[in-house]
Amino acid sequence: MRADRKAARRERWDEICRLREQGCPTSGIAQLLGVDRRTVQRWLAAGGEPEHSRPHIPSHLLAPFEAWLEARWASGCQVGQQLWRELQQQGYTGSRVTVARWAADRRAHADSGGAAQPHPTWKAPTRRRCAWYLSRDLDQIDADARLFLGHLFARAPELATTAELAKRFVSLLSGSDIAELDEWITQAANSELKSFANGIARDIDAVRAAITTSWTTSPVEGQISRIKAIKRQMYGRASYPLLRRRVLLAA
Repeated sequence: MRADRKAARRERWDEICRLREQGCPTSGIAQLLGVDRRTVQRWLAAGGEPEHSRPHIPSHLLAPFEAWLEARWASGCQVGQQLWRELQQQGYTGSRVTVARWAADRRAHADSGGAAQPHPTWKAPTRRRCAWYLSRDLDQIDADARLFLGHLFARAPELATTAELAKRFVSLLSGSDIAELDEWITQAANSELKSFANGIARDIDAVRAAITTSWTTSPVEGQISRIKAIKRQMYGRASYPLLRRRVLLAA
């Protein structure tokens, strides 16, 4: 089924390219193919159909045991389940699937003669995937993504600054660097995060209170959601007095 859906996306992309070469506008392509206009725009901007593939994230649980795994693999133990059982004795707390995936990747690497499988093309990530890359540390993404970020930062240095500012803001939310909040707002006001920084500056007292105090509006929001649920259940069926009574009884 996955292969069929992928083939269908490829056929639709080929049809989009054919219509585009004929000078058909985006709205016309969408109407002819029966898809949304934004879908056509997104595919054209990405240069191809979406792959719907998940990013490869190195396992942090296996990182302390990589040297041991390589030694056991070289000694002839190349069965994922056996490696997982021995790893549990070494203090590993992860799942068997993670070890089996490592063994499969290691086996594929060995079958290719120790060289990485060649990639004929590497499609540029979507905007959402690119934002995900920018929010990660370099050791949390694969080699292809790191290479892509290197080229991206070389072409657009302001994105490197934006990524660093975003990571610093996350650290500010922990409350440990609240004194640097004003400095962060000043620096972010001259970056791609200008509108976000201006919004924080307009409500700086509330932002400081949210970071430094333990108070939160979450309980209030929960009560509001509960009242809305009761209201929707009674919509067109009862009057205000009954709604009020149900809310008070539920409290």
